[in-house]
Amino acid sequence: MLTLKAILLGLLEGATEFLPVSSTGHLIVASDVLNYPEQSRATFEIFIQLGAILAVIWHFRTPLWQATRGAVTHAADRALLTKVAIAFVPAAIVGLLFHDAIETYLFSPRVVAVSLILGGLIILVVERKTWSFQTHTIERASWGQALAIGMAQILSLIPGVSRAGATIIGGMLAGLDRPTATQFSFYLSIPTMSAASGYSLYRARHLIAADDLLLLGIGFITAFISALLVVRAFLGFVQRRDFTPFGYYRIAFGALLLWLLR
Repeated sequence: MLTLKAILLGLLEGATEFLPVSSTGHLIVASDVLNYPEQSRATFEIFIQLGAILAVIWHFRTPLWQATRGAVTHAADRALLTKVAIAFVPAAIVGLLFHDAIETYLFSPRVVAVSLILGGLIILVVERKTWSFQTHTIERASWGQALAIGMAQILSLIPGVSRAGATIIGGMLAGLDRPTATQFSFYLSIPTMSAASGYSLYRARHLIAADDLLLLGIGFITAFISALLVVRAFLGFVQRRDFTPFGYYRIAFGALLLWLLR
């Protein structure tokens, strides 16, 4: 049963991490429903998040390698990586300062439900507006736009908000078109999730037991596979559709949670 639970949670992480629906919110609820062992939950969630990160790195491996290699000699590549770094800083600082308080007071199904509903309403409002986007490639994103996306990412520290949702909608409000905002969100997820997972892993290192390694590996692999499939599908989706379906899903799921918690 534990193996099946690990597979289900790994699949759920990969399926929701990069969609504007909040993977953290889904994992909080699913872990409670599946009754995944409390003492192993923190480390398991770190490893499945690492699997999802690896999926993004693998999908974008060619442009990421080219930008990294070209940063030494090409100003455009260096500027792009610096903009991603700038967008990373605000949430990193706030998360480091208030990590314990956020986990203590905000990691609950009720907070997730309210955040899902409010985020869904924001998505619907944003998608009902007719936008005139100025930026159509991530290389042309300005320093101000990068900072705006970074400030929007701070909201994702609240469970249920969704890191992907906050950064993509933040990018659109800053003037990036939907596919460009989505790609920037993916790039930004690499340092953000790597730093968060690394910090959490360091804090929870004493909780890792040899008996957990198999489950951690299963969760890691299933999260990687499902995230890779979702990343590729989502990039195609944003070329053709807006995020309205995700807005309705968030509202419906959040309302269901509030009804179950009544």
